[in-house]
Amino acid sequence: MNALLAAILSAALATFAAAQTPPCPAPPTGYDASLWQKAWTVHHAAIVVDTHTDTTSRIIDEDFDMGPRSKDGHMDLPRIADGGLDAAFYSIYVASRFYGEEGPLFVPATRPGGDWPRPEPTGTVNGSARRALDMIDGFYRTVARHPDRMIACFSVADIRAAVADRRHAALMGIEGGHAIEGDLGLLRQFHRLGVRYMTLTHTNHNEYADSCAQATPRWGGLNTLGVKVVHEMNRLGMLVDVSHVSDATFGDVLAVSRAPVICSHSSMRALCPHPRNITDDMLRALAKNGGVVMINYNCGFLDPEYQKRSAASEMTKKIQENAAREKFAAGSQELEQALRKLDERFPAPPRPPLATLVRHVLHAIEIGGIDHVGLGSDFDGVPCVPEGMDDVTFLPRLTYELLHAGHDEAAVKKILGENLLRVFAAVEARSRELAGEAPFRNDSATDAAPRAR
Repeated sequence: MNALLAAILSAALATFAAAQTPPCPAPPTGYDASLWQKAWTVHHAAIVVDTHTDTTSRIIDEDFDMGPRSKDGHMDLPRIADGGLDAAFYSIYVASRFYGEEGPLFVPATRPGGDWPRPEPTGTVNGSARRALDMIDGFYRTVARHPDRMIACFSVADIRAAVADRRHAALMGIEGGHAIEGDLGLLRQFHRLGVRYMTLTHTNHNEYADSCAQATPRWGGLNTLGVKVVHEMNRLGMLVDVSHVSDATFGDVLAVSRAPVICSHSSMRALCPHPRNITDDMLRALAKNGGVVMINYNCGFLDPEYQKRSAASEMTKKIQENAAREKFAAGSQELEQALRKLDERFPAPPRPPLATLVRHVLHAIEIGGIDHVGLGSDFDGVPCVPEGMDDVTFLPRLTYELLHAGHDEAAVKKILGENLLRVFAAVEARSRELAGEAPFRNDSATDAAPRAR
């Protein structure tokens, strides 16, 4: 009887899953029709997670509405549904231009009841935190605007419930750890607002960690405050993200973190020698930590030839663009015409094919193992993605390529999302174990000291 009930339940679940799968379109040119049908079914049966999209920047800077299908960019709700993207971490991106040395604004009063000493000039007070708060507001306004199609999520359980409810699971991750302005209290506030990961740096060193984008180190990795930031994130249940950090910071984080760590949007340095990518040894260390690398789709992080051609073209173009902006008034026809001519003279290099992205995924699997690789597109945050991964609707092609490479259905589902969900669940479990620990606090006397080794 039990076997019969199990068979009936399995058949019912299979029927339900089939009913939820959108009709399979014709296979892309060159694809095997039967394998494409299987890939489509596997893709829509999986929980597909993307740990990094910059659509939030469009929401804030362009007043972008995710509801209608857009003719540009990489993501909106109709295309998300077509591409079978179940969950995404929307980047609370704080560019380096918002970073400032704001510590002097918050030194203690020199006498009881006295006003805090203010540097002259004061500059932009709380520029980094305010930008993050604006981004968070844009995220919540978007979710509230489309409650029938998306929902804010804060945990693995929330993601799975959203998928069962057939709504897009929307989460937040801070990109640029200067958003907390070196303040552990702000870190806690962002967690209360729903942020579930933080990329420790962006293109700038900050109050506690070194970035990969600046040649001269500031701290040599993490300083004492940086260790407290990582430990507090472990305590809170926030994923610690080591994309964008220096190699020294990466090593320090893995040495001190009490929970698995992620690279939310990085690719393989062995295939494209960009400092934003991670080495094979770094990936092995990340796997030993129990973490996961989420492969970035940016052409410049995937293809060294594209990176080289693009960098040379962009440098010359930027010099001439700056000259045009100095010569012509902003918004004038003369400036518009000059910029249009620059676009014609300096076209973008040809995009690499989807196979280039697939090579990075397969290399990561080979080095780190099938349990430590996922997807972090950088959609809406990069100028170029590979041919065949033009936007979120092309995601099923990646599932096809993984099956075509010989990976079975269970392995493919790990890459598509289950690996990230496993790590997220482990971070949540570690947070529960640390629940009795007191919050970490800033100490102006020691925070800038080197990390104890």
